[in-house]
Amino acid sequence: MALTKKNMFFTSLLILVTLFGVAIGGTVHKVGDSKGWTMIDVDYEAWASSRTFQVGDSLVFSYNNNFHDVTEVTHNDFQLCESSKPLVTYNTGSDSIILTKPGVQQFICGVPGHCKSGQKLQIHVLPAYLGHVAAPVPGPVRSPSSSSSPSPANAPQQHQMAPSPLQSGASKSASWIGFSLLALILAF
Repeated sequence: MALTKKNMFFTSLLILVTLFGVAIGGTVHKVGDSKGWTMIDVDYEAWASSRTFQVGDSLVFSYNNNFHDVTEVTHNDFQLCESSKPLVTYNTGSDSIILTKPGVQQFICGVPGHCKSGQKLQIHVLPAYLGHVAAPVPGPVRSPSSSSSPSPANAPQQHQMAPSPLQSGASKSASWIGFSLLALILAF
């Protein structure tokens, strides 16, 4: 009887991981890449614009905590580089922040002068990845079977489907595969 309950539990766990696997394995973004969280030679606006952030992803801030911190602030305080009313302050030198809600999030270094020198990060977090979604690409599409061309004014509007820009990279796939394999191993 106990073996049956154990198998039922692990089978249920496998089904949950299969259905909700993406929520478990988000992308890890190391802020500033190899340079980390610093005020020297990093353009955080350019860094953020080259990435897609989604609920379930995490930001890793690596820095010398004798000279820096990570302060999450409101939009207004981000614009003013004001750290006196933080939403949250991190100061371990290696902070991992899981993105839990969609929307805009702002981080600055709370050390005086650092934010104004460019040590600030604003990201736009998208809802969790929901699978492969096709996005319409505007533009007429000709049917290969039609021999006559209707005039452009009378032609029905058609769209091609293209892969969504929200599709993620190998990190999510690797996490998904890893957690699925773990669930399979635990089931047996």
